[in-house]
Amino acid sequence: MAVKIRLARHGAKKRPYYRVVVADSRSPRDGRFIEEIGRYNPCAEPTMVSFNDERLKYWLECGAQPTDTVARLIKGRESE
Repeated sequence: MAVKIRLARHGAKKRPYYRVVVADSRSPRDGRFIEEIGRYNPCAEPTMVSFNDERLKYWLECGAQPTDTVARLIKGRESE
């Protein structure tokens, strides 16, 4: 089983809001997930990104692979 840290889309049409979730790579984008570890709202001004740092660190240590987008959000948040 490959575990990914990825975005699950929520919100209205043309007003996306994302949850950062840990999920099995075989499950659908907005489907079943193991744990929610953060939120991302690109429509907010300024853009809102928040993570549960403890759980993010735990899942990365367990070998969960972040998607390219999530990796960029993590890296961008660390540089602030």
